[in-house]
Amino acid sequence: MITAAARVSPAWLALREPADAAARSAELAEHLGRHLPTTGPLAIHDLGGGSGAMGRWLAPRLPGHQHWVVHDRDADLLELAVESPPAWATVDARGSDITRLVAEDLAGASLIVASALLDLLTADELAAMLAACAGRPMLLALTVVGRVTLTPARPLDARIAAAFDAHQRRATAAGRLLGPDAVPAALEQLRGAELIVRPSPWHLDATQAGLIAAWFDGWVAAACEQEPALADEVRAYRERPPVAVTVDHADLLVLP
Repeated sequence: MITAAARVSPAWLALREPADAAARSAELAEHLGRHLPTTGPLAIHDLGGGSGAMGRWLAPRLPGHQHWVVHDRDADLLELAVESPPAWATVDARGSDITRLVAEDLAGASLIVASALLDLLTADELAAMLAACAGRPMLLALTVVGRVTLTPARPLDARIAAAFDAHQRRATAAGRLLGPDAVPAALEQLRGAELIVRPSPWHLDATQAGLIAAWFDGWVAAACEQEPALADEVRAYRERPPVAVTVDHADLLVLP
């Protein structure tokens, strides 16, 4: 099955922003800060940056004044990024197709970042993006790794998880998406650079019931899209979201 990319809604990004902020590796951000210039402004390019959440999380953790360039193909999300800039930073928005960026598009960058992006790329798109970024520090956050734990556990969990992972690896017009294979693929592409990988899991509990419900509904819907035979079996299951969820991700710091 070949599918097209879906648009990410501003409401979903706003709902998940606090969970993303809690999950990203503060250790890697601190390590990165020690390797960046302390004089002059930093030019930071945020690939697939959407509404600018990565900047709002990372900017206070880095030294000095910063100028952020947010790349995304969604003009509405870019408008939100400009309207809500990080503290002590300025923001420019660029309508960009991340899969077509070249080194010249990132000229002058002190740092390149991305969040929740790598698993949405094909192997060729990832290789091209990393080639365009070569020679610069990169912080690549919140890439899914294919592990989800639901509480309470139910018999259908494993089957839906497998179907969801297959959906993440689905064929698109551009090729097969990497999904949970994105981190190993990036590590292979980046051999020779200094690499640090840290876990960055979502740990969601009853205080985040709205996010759990939205995530769970999307998780099940994607699984059913991939495996339509599931649709009849999940009706009762879908009506009872879990009370807690752990969704494992990884953060990757690249220091050339």
